[in-house]
Amino acid sequence: MPVVSETSSQTTNLPAIRPQPVSCADLFWSMTWLALQGFGGVLAVVQRVLVDEKRWLTNEEFIEDWAVAQILPGPNVVNLALMIGDRYFGLRGGLAALAGILTFPLLVVLVIAALFASVADMPMAQGALKGMGAVSAGLIAAVGLRLVTALKANVMSASVCTALAAMTFIAVAILRIPLAWVLLGLGTMATLWAYRQLGFVEQAHGSIKGDKP
Repeated sequence: MPVVSETSSQTTNLPAIRPQPVSCADLFWSMTWLALQGFGGVLAVVQRVLVDEKRWLTNEEFIEDWAVAQILPGPNVVNLALMIGDRYFGLRGGLAALAGILTFPLLVVLVIAALFASVADMPMAQGALKGMGAVSAGLIAAVGLRLVTALKANVMSASVCTALAAMTFIAVAILRIPLAWVLLGLGTMATLWAYRQLGFVEQAHGSIKGDKP
């Protein structure tokens, strides 16, 4: 019978090391590269870079952080960058992420705006903008479909999440209800339901622990 040493057994049971930025400089350049790719569909780029490439977040964590970033005032990706930077390096990490997400893209936008001003009224330029808008919408829809699978493990259940998503779409896209009212109404409902479900989960875990000898 093969003998497994205690050291190898302990090593096998150790959790995998979570990838994370190694320094504020790494955070700055990662956010810079992320921002420079975000032409028209920054959501698609953010999800791909942070979840698939860097693996700093799982799909579930990305959904939760992105939801918080959307609720906070200001651009979503800027809020997300601040949250990630603060999580790893505190205030200096948040400032490094903020600088990375804004500095070089700001310079690029200023240059493009200066060049575009002379051709903005041309039909070719207008057609290009409309085409970019269609591609941007497609990118956002594709990311949304990819993230749907993460809702299976959501404490509110996939059916409730689907119903909330459908009601939000109807309220914003069809009924044209202001976003603030949608967040206040449906957001409050979702928060209360999630709080209720989390209470049930906590009670279930407490019962299981209590039954153990």
